[in-house]
Amino acid sequence: MSDLLKQYRDKIDSIDNQLLDLVNQRASFARQIGSLKDDGVIYRPEREAQILRRLVEMNQGPLSSDSVTAIFRSVMSNCRALEKELSVAFLGPKGTYSEEASIKQFGEAAKMVDCFSIDEVFRSVEVGNSDYGIVPVENSTEGAVGRTLDLLMQTKLRVCGEVNIPVHHFLLSKHDNLDDVKTVIAHTQSLAQCHEWLNKNLPQASRESSISNAEAASIVNQGNNHMAAIASNRAAELFGLKVLAENIEDDPRNTTRFLVLSKHDVAPSGHDKTSLMVATKNVPGAVVSLLEPFAEYGVSMTKFESRPSKLGLWEYVFFIDVEGHLKDNKLSNALAVLENRASILKVFGSYPTAVN
Repeated sequence: MSDLLKQYRDKIDSIDNQLLDLVNQRASFARQIGSLKDDGVIYRPEREAQILRRLVEMNQGPLSSDSVTAIFRSVMSNCRALEKELSVAFLGPKGTYSEEASIKQFGEAAKMVDCFSIDEVFRSVEVGNSDYGIVPVENSTEGAVGRTLDLLMQTKLRVCGEVNIPVHHFLLSKHDNLDDVKTVIAHTQSLAQCHEWLNKNLPQASRESSISNAEAASIVNQGNNHMAAIASNRAAELFGLKVLAENIEDDPRNTTRFLVLSKHDVAPSGHDKTSLMVATKNVPGAVVSLLEPFAEYGVSMTKFESRPSKLGLWEYVFFIDVEGHLKDNKLSNALAVLENRASILKVFGSYPTAVN
């Protein structure tokens, strides 16, 4: 048995040697490609999406597709760092799902910059303190993140990517007795996402909102033994808290979608999405008129959401996601018609659909 074990370990060592050589070859080619670029853009989300999709299609296991994408995202992240260490702003502090989304998209080699608010994430990228930003835009249970939508209307930044993060909530505390919990602290959306679980298991506990789940974990870490936070498993590790309960979200499919902010546009990847905002006068048939060009040119719409415009009473703007890239003929033709019908049209950007 020991001889067989040694044979397998020797084979693994040999493969590791080959992997090391191949990864360094890849890094060398990536650096040479970087020297040929003339626009200063290091991160190419369309190219990375193409690579990941191809590898997922080729994958025959036993590694899962998630494992394959995680490994190659790390490889690409470290190759990028040879050209420049990218900085990524996210809604902090450390331990939030925004940080998880940032790491998932850019890898561990990027410099993560935690911000106090979504506004600060936008500002950090706008003034050049960060190369990119990650902001939550919607949750599958609680809907749109209003502040992100409001800021997208105002900014000149472009959307260059999206990230989907499954949200699994953990109840964290300094002690290990659920019956001792008198107060539960979390972000407002997280409290709502765990509403039924809390009603059933902690009906007498009061609920307090915080600016983020990681901030809630920090408060519990510094507070008394009767407090608990709803946060991620990573937050438990960061703040030295015990896990009282796992996966307490009411919907096991609970997912948050994040957008990647940048100052540059993205070329087509072959499987893209475009986000935009339109407004129209409050007259009969106006909304139908806005949607007709998409149907006419065969453009699939994946999201349609209204929000008060803040320009006048009972006036609304509409946030729309459609399949396709701005450079696709079907979409460009549809938008040309839409521009003539809408009182306001703002395209936030075209970007690769999330590679899960």
